[in-house]
Amino acid sequence: MKRITTLFILFIITTCASAQWNEVYNIEGKCSHASTINKNTVFNPDYNWQSKYLFDYDVTSYMLDIVVSDTTTYVGGNAIINCAALVPIDTFAFELIPEQIIDSIIFNGQLHTEYFRDGDNVLVPVIEVGIGTNISTQIYYHGKPPSSGFFSGVTNDSSTALHKNVTWTLSEPFSAKYWFPVKQDLQDKADSAWLFFTTASTNMVGSEGLLTNVVDVGNNMLRYEWKTRYPIDYYLLSFAVADYADYSIYAHPNQMEPDSLLIQNFLYNDIAHIESKKESIGKTAEIIDLYSELFGLYPFHQEKYGHCETQLGGGMEHQTMSTMGNFSFHLIAHELGHMWFGDNVTCATWSDIWINEGFATYSDYLANEFLKGSEAAKDFIVGAQEHAMSEDGGGVYLPEEYVYPGNEWRIFSGRLSYDKGAAIIHMLRHEIQDDEMFFNVLKTFQINYGGGTATGEDFKHIAEEVTGLDFEQFFEQWYYGHGFPKYSLVYWNDDQNVFYLSSTQTASSTSPTLFNMLIDFRLSFDDGTDTLVRFRQTENLNVFSMDFDKKVVNVEVDPNNWTMEQVSGISYINETAISPIYFTIGPNPVDKKLNVYFLNPDTSIRSIIITNINGQKIYQVETKDNKFELVASSLESGIYFISVSDGSNTITKKFVKQ
Repeated sequence: MKRITTLFILFIITTCASAQWNEVYNIEGKCSHASTINKNTVFNPDYNWQSKYLFDYDVTSYMLDIVVSDTTTYVGGNAIINCAALVPIDTFAFELIPEQIIDSIIFNGQLHTEYFRDGDNVLVPVIEVGIGTNISTQIYYHGKPPSSGFFSGVTNDSSTALHKNVTWTLSEPFSAKYWFPVKQDLQDKADSAWLFFTTASTNMVGSEGLLTNVVDVGNNMLRYEWKTRYPIDYYLLSFAVADYADYSIYAHPNQMEPDSLLIQNFLYNDIAHIESKKESIGKTAEIIDLYSELFGLYPFHQEKYGHCETQLGGGMEHQTMSTMGNFSFHLIAHELGHMWFGDNVTCATWSDIWINEGFATYSDYLANEFLKGSEAAKDFIVGAQEHAMSEDGGGVYLPEEYVYPGNEWRIFSGRLSYDKGAAIIHMLRHEIQDDEMFFNVLKTFQINYGGGTATGEDFKHIAEEVTGLDFEQFFEQWYYGHGFPKYSLVYWNDDQNVFYLSSTQTASSTSPTLFNMLIDFRLSFDDGTDTLVRFRQTENLNVFSMDFDKKVVNVEVDPNNWTMEQVSGISYINETAISPIYFTIGPNPVDKKLNVYFLNPDTSIRSIIITNINGQKIYQVETKDNKFELVASSLESGIYFISVSDGSNTITKKFVKQ
């Protein structure tokens, strides 16, 4: 809630306050954990880190058969990339880091001993195959990938409390090549995958799809055979290996009656530990049932959902089996939301990571709203809004030039991709003003793009198609634009009890300079009653009016936390007419430019004077304009006063130069 209480005196009192701020606000850390990454990593984005030959074919399936362990990140075995040629191919390419030693390559049944490495790209000269040719390339390899932080592909750690070792993968966004031969292209989902993992018989291995078999291969080793027949993106393939126990429960989405959905959880094999996790894991079933109602049936209902417990500092939404570092309500809700937004519909480019992280974060909000109640939902969305506004700039959409290995921290910005991303979905819901239609937008998006990829523009088109509304400006402001609006408000009643509200909006950043938006106000009257009104800000200065049979004595901005804005102050004018020199200013505090807005459209000459805190005149100018822009960049940081006079009247306000 963004609330400012006003006081009343004979003429004018301006009161200023801000919403509660917490600059370290972080809703459970989620998938990316940008704070754990070395932000000083240097990488040349102009370097062509992917070979052009990677895009000559379409992947149809991956088949992995590798040995894994709970005590090391070493992997070894073979991987098959099945694909179809999109162009004539005389060089077959895949990605695999040099630390993974290639033992042999078999291309369409023929052994190829000659290949070349270009960075992390492996290039295999082959006899040319034509367009549409089915290709099967089997790569035998082994190696131990380097440990290089959170986005290292494969990680090994241990639970000291339970004395359990564990190894797990995290391939997002560019690290699948650390542990298997791959084509890292978001728009090329495999149609299916077979994921076979051999490990010590004391371990279990969790992965995607259904566990179709556990084979004793001798020497106290077992092979876990997982298969998925749903389309899957490269970074959603995974394994987690440890001394696990299987704790399975079931969800019961209405659309599956009388069937149920398996929720298969691989937890550290300790009876007391498993018992302590049952209650929190049990929330998964409730959330699946809820999301199936809001977004459409769980998209992988013919297989399963589940969790693999690891020492990850958060979670990762591996398709049908999320990798988890804990089982908090927030983390379960977020990773589960990804099954719809990120896994079923995947961002088509990392620039559009909003499709994954913004929607998963908002899914968490919805779980709070529908399952935990209004107070939990309010705390969640206010926290997300305040975190998004903890800095003045920043956009949700990430331009392509910022997407490269070494810049993962920006792709997965908790402030922008997650929290601002969720906040603008909440605002879009407010703009639509119809919850049934809003959730129909989400369901239609799943239907139209399920099993594939989508951009922010694709979602915009679905929203426009379903609602009949034009969201071009909304997306330009909130998705592609930077920052957020800042408001300064003035209200008064005339002698006929007509209520006036002057709303001055300035932007925290330079693009856009205006946020055209619906904004709610709660008006309190002198008889103790109140009402909710809604206005659309269409200019930097709007004056709204409404007829009432009583006086408004208080104004509350966005009482139900729908929109994202800061309110620098609310002024009450206890008079029946506005002085021709009455003005508002913004932004305040100011960095580069201070805008002066005159409420009365008078064309008389007004004198503007700026003085410092010692009363020294810094600047003076005269204007007839109803909006005037003052350059403040040359001012030193501190407190200043701006006075406006028409020769007979003078009004003075205070502002802060950052």
